[in-house]
Amino acid sequence: MTVWDRPEPPARPVPLDRERIVAAAVALADEGGLEAVSLRKVAARLNAGPMRLYGYISTKEELFDLMVEEVQAEILPEEQPGDWREALRILAHRTRQAALRHEWLADLLGGRPTLGPNGLAVTEAKLAALDGLADVDTVMRAVETVSAYVTGAIRREIANLRAERATGLSKRDWQRASGPHVTKMLATGRFPALTKAVHDGTDVDAETSFATGLDWILDAVAAKLTGPPA
Repeated sequence: MTVWDRPEPPARPVPLDRERIVAAAVALADEGGLEAVSLRKVAARLNAGPMRLYGYISTKEELFDLMVEEVQAEILPEEQPGDWREALRILAHRTRQAALRHEWLADLLGGRPTLGPNGLAVTEAKLAALDGLADVDTVMRAVETVSAYVTGAIRREIANLRAERATGLSKRDWQRASGPHVTKMLATGRFPALTKAVHDGTDVDAETSFATGLDWILDAVAAKLTGPPA
């Protein structure tokens, strides 16, 4: 029985329900990452005994599932665009924005899908955007491909943000500090393609990089789409 199918226990003197538990867990994760979340710490924030939480949530993994489910409500747009590219683009950008608000989400993306109503609705929106444009297997592979790009790009961006905080160096400061070593290595002539990229490539911000890569992925999906068989 999943956490969504299991009924909540009756109310006790200290008001408690899964909604309050999940809200407290999300707040803890927003402040300190997933390592700051435990049933004991959530109980302490709610002024409840830790054992009471087990009536609502059996494991920390269930709690993480519910936290992702909560944030997925932020990803769903109010209306589904008619154009499939725009629908997938909006979902991708809203996923990135949610991850920037809740950086811990990057650590939980890409695994088994959560089975709550919001998680299922996000999956439904992705599949519905392509429904009827190709056979169901092509649609599923297309959705998987876009999701894989979105997850990877978000994780890379969040990793860079964490590195900035951990080192105290911005991207520009890190580039300056690493410059002498990179210059020395490029001067060996062993890395001609990398040398060209460093000297001639255009440095763009994370949002532009994400949007550009997403458009390329959507172009690749468009090339694979065919109409349904007659």
